[in-house]
Amino acid sequence: MIFPTLDTPSVLVDLDIAEANIRKYQDYCDEHGLKLRPHVKTHKIPSLAKYQVAQGAIGITCQKISEAEAMIAEGGIDDVLITYNILGDMKTARLRSLSERVRVSVVADNEIVATGLSQAFADAAEPLSVLVECNTGADRCGVASPADAAGLARRIAELPGLRFAGLMTFPPVGGVTSAADWLSETRSLIESQGLKVDRVSSGGSQDMWHAHLATPVTEHRIGTYVYNDRSLVTRGTCTWQDCALTVLATVVSVPSETHAIVDAGSKVLTSDLFGLQGHGHVLGRDDLAIDQLSEEHGRILSSGPIRLAVGDRVRIVPNHACVVANMLDNVDCIRGTDIIGPVPVAARGQVW
Repeated sequence: MIFPTLDTPSVLVDLDIAEANIRKYQDYCDEHGLKLRPHVKTHKIPSLAKYQVAQGAIGITCQKISEAEAMIAEGGIDDVLITYNILGDMKTARLRSLSERVRVSVVADNEIVATGLSQAFADAAEPLSVLVECNTGADRCGVASPADAAGLARRIAELPGLRFAGLMTFPPVGGVTSAADWLSETRSLIESQGLKVDRVSSGGSQDMWHAHLATPVTEHRIGTYVYNDRSLVTRGTCTWQDCALTVLATVVSVPSETHAIVDAGSKVLTSDLFGLQGHGHVLGRDDLAIDQLSEEHGRILSSGPIRLAVGDRVRIVPNHACVVANMLDNVDCIRGTDIIGPVPVAARGQVW
């Protein structure tokens, strides 16, 4: 039986693999002269964030103030970028408090957000660094054009308590070079206004090995690489051997010769598909497919005999590791076949 002393479903993190993933990508960034700023929304664990910094990362990326608060609570991390429009007095007050403990930068893609930040930092001892978020094709947040970016950069520079710090984007998959053209044009427009573009921040794990092709980019934000997942294996970004996070599940029913039920459903594997068929990959069993999830059950199908019995255990690489890591209060850390023990997912569970 696989890890018989652990209950299921359990999220396993192989620290040997995770640490190797961190070192490998840090080496890539060092080779190409890129500053690395990993996104902690994937693991939400301070010890892993500190390991990333120890290997050479310049700081961390967070998506929420609560993530940043959890990450810096133990010390050892002093540079945080929050890549989300922060809006509202309660949030900006917490941001101000955070900035008094560590170096903080944020993003904005509209003047309303920038004005709110200014109101919170107008009398601060140090101005808040604000990057203009740019839509380079992913069609999420971000200003729509280089001209709009230049206009917002100028406005940020004018507002009290703020400092225009550069540009930030999250390009679409396969859009590294087109994003580079967009950012180059934007940088030229802004510099023609007499402003300095100190940082150009881009991100994404799916195109991680092409990040150096975005020539204006000075730093790369990346999250999933620490664990990897089925979506990245499918894209050819990594292999199954590079997947540090797996879900340990037990077969609880074998209703027929061609299907079985495990005790891992959408509440641990998530329902994210990422354009894939099925809900994860059963390690060592390429003949199996997880075709259906309910909240607490996963159905495994086989085109031939299922070759699973009630009580058997399987390890599943999920489609999307980031969401799985956020599902449980603890992950069970291992090194190969050795169990290290549970580690709290310190930054999960808080809305902001």
